[in-house]
Amino acid sequence: MVFGALAISKMLCVPIVMSYHTHVPMYIPRYTFSWLVKPMWSVIRFLHRAADLTLVPSSAIGKDLEVERVTTASRIRIWNKGVDSDSFHPRFRSNEMRVRLSGGEPKKPLIIHVGRLGVEKSLDFLKKVMDRLPGARIALVGDGPYRGDLEKMFKDMPAVFTGMLQGEELSQAYACGDVFVMPSESETLGQVVLESMSSGIPVVAARAGGIIDIIPDEQSGKTSFVFAPGNLEDCVGKIQHLLSNREFRESMGRAAREETEKYGWRAATMKIRNEEYSDAIRFWRKKRAHWMDPIRWLLKRWFRLPELTHGGAAGDFAEGKVKPRPEAAEWRIRSWSLPDRLLADLVGQEAVSKFLQ
Repeated sequence: MVFGALAISKMLCVPIVMSYHTHVPMYIPRYTFSWLVKPMWSVIRFLHRAADLTLVPSSAIGKDLEVERVTTASRIRIWNKGVDSDSFHPRFRSNEMRVRLSGGEPKKPLIIHVGRLGVEKSLDFLKKVMDRLPGARIALVGDGPYRGDLEKMFKDMPAVFTGMLQGEELSQAYACGDVFVMPSESETLGQVVLESMSSGIPVVAARAGGIIDIIPDEQSGKTSFVFAPGNLEDCVGKIQHLLSNREFRESMGRAAREETEKYGWRAATMKIRNEEYSDAIRFWRKKRAHWMDPIRWLLKRWFRLPELTHGGAAGDFAEGKVKPRPEAAEWRIRSWSLPDRLLADLVGQEAVSKFLQ
């Protein structure tokens, strides 16, 4: 699809903006052969260098693209994060859903994880976490190729797999947890983290990828927690702190909610329309002018305007030294041929337009 979009944009001579959301080179070693990583970066370079602007969901991903020389830093923009704060709201907390997610024990501490169940998400780390939290329950909301392995891994443990949830059920699932845990180190943004925070549920997430933009170091411990990737002690310690102190947990949940209220989708999309698209058009025009310069240089030597005046050359006409013949009024701008358009580029469209009136 992306190759088709690129081809169409080139045929229509219009700017193209690409977004980078899935960190494929990081996933490849987990699913297939590591030697495919370099060829994949080559494909990504080809696509994004052909684009006029690249949008990335976080500063960490933007830096990765810069390091791999995918495109120049000046052509990378961060796509402002956004969350539907009406759909993900503390008011969706439901005792019925909590009973379902806790396996019939709603008074027990409940840990939530929402997302695609894939091997790249480091979800086996959650098994180690639960081994250290006797008495707690965990609910994994979502589906994916790793679900079967996870169900075997969590066998005989207080874990509930709900599969895909949508609409109000999903909103309730977020709002019914005590703590949301995100062990993944490959998130380009971490939209589920935003949705959990918007639901008033504090997050304990690996300090990696796009999570750093959502929970920067100065906010860790205020709106949510980050832990050193792969550090079990760090992660479990912060979860225990939240589970053992209800007042602190609820206060952090309120702070998380207040933080995410700043990130409406309307503001994010307006910035794309008003700023990023304008930048893409500017870059496209600059690139087009760069490629047209040698062509214009050649055309100036190979083409001349037809005799539109009494012996005046194209240059004389453009400079207003010679007046056009009255009978030349049969020319019309709407019927310009390709040579006419090229010549207009050379002597100035305004000059030719005045003659054609």
